[in-house]
Amino acid sequence: MKTTEEQIELANRIVASFDLVYQRLIEYKKYKKSVLVVMEGDKIVHKNPFDL
Repeated sequence: MKTTEEQIELANRIVASFDLVYQRLIEYKKYKKSVLVVMEGDKIVHKNPFDL
């Protein structure tokens, strides 16, 4: 089993990876000039990536 420090490090790496994926998604949406569809609460919302 992993130690607590190893688990924290792994969690931090995963969060950093998600941040990078999100940044690349926004860049791609700006390149294609398409809207970003997200869920806010229980509603589906279309957002302009240039406003983010």
